[in-house]
Amino acid sequence: MIEPIDPSVSSADPARATLIEFPCTFPIKVMGQKVDHFVHTLTAIAKEFDPQFDAASIEIRQSKAGNYLGITLNVWATSQTQLDALYTALSSNPLVKVVL
Repeated sequence: MIEPIDPSVSSADPARATLIEFPCTFPIKVMGQKVDHFVHTLTAIAKEFDPQFDAASIEIRQSKAGNYLGITLNVWATSQTQLDALYTALSSNPLVKVVL
């Protein structure tokens, strides 16, 4: 867990227990097998949490052998709760291997 900057702030308060200043554009890296609908699936998940998500901002990198894709989603983050829920949704998708 990320510790608050101000020690007088309780770490039990999730709205204050972060070093991220909200709102902001936040990059999320996702890796998974290279399948036709992988990028579309990630785009749909991102739009659930960021309705203004721009699919044109997605960065895609292919693995050396071409079996996996590394995708960077740049979402508009409004809270730690939103990011946590997005990470959970991405991580629970069977196409996704890693979320950073």
